[in-house]
Amino acid sequence: MKAAVVGYGAMGKIISNLLGDELKVNVAPECEIKDLANTDGDFDVIIDFSNVANLDMIYNYVSKTKTPVIFATTGYSDAQLKKIEDLSKVAPVLRSANFSLGVILLNRLVKEITPILKDDFDIEVIEAHHNKKLDAPSGTAKMLVSSIVDATGFKVTEGRSGYCPRTHEEIGVSAVRGGTIVGEHDVMYCGDDEIITLKHSASSKKIFAIGAIKAARWLVGKPNGYYDMEDVLFGSNK
Repeated sequence: MKAAVVGYGAMGKIISNLLGDELKVNVAPECEIKDLANTDGDFDVIIDFSNVANLDMIYNYVSKTKTPVIFATTGYSDAQLKKIEDLSKVAPVLRSANFSLGVILLNRLVKEITPILKDDFDIEVIEAHHNKKLDAPSGTAKMLVSSIVDATGFKVTEGRSGYCPRTHEEIGVSAVRGGTIVGEHDVMYCGDDEIITLKHSASSKKIFAIGAIKAARWLVGKPNGYYDMEDVLFGSNK
């Protein structure tokens, strides 16, 4: 596999180093090549760890070349997410809010136990990240919450403040920003006299790069479609 990496921030540098000989080119404002259109195209997959501002550049390139693409950037608007979905009609596209293998397993556990506990337990999601993270709640928190909503139909309440009595049919979401926290996600099921907590802690950003490379190798050769990390770990019927 030969990969083009879009982005040369912290994650872009980590994934480029891990790719080694599999890295074909870096494309980003910080790099000599600033647009995929200016490459020779001799790569098998694009891995995007950059910024939502690069979506149009990736979209235009993939629309023409049909190159498989991994979207590891977070913070997209609904309109941008629709654009990524549209791109999957002409190329294999894999997007995930988190590429940690542990987080994907956590999300699977949330899907399994929420239907069992939803009637008797209040559900809260708490996430914590470093002080330079721009979006909140995190993409991973949104992924976990989406799984809970699918299983319950409950409404989402973000960042409570003031007078706000809790109802049972709500999911509380809280975001913490500080220091150099890589990533913490807790899903709490709070019942009468007992609490069940599903927790994932990231100690370094390397885990996300490892997952993205695994996903890229898996995506090469797949038919056009919209994939996620659950397809990589648990199989896909697409």
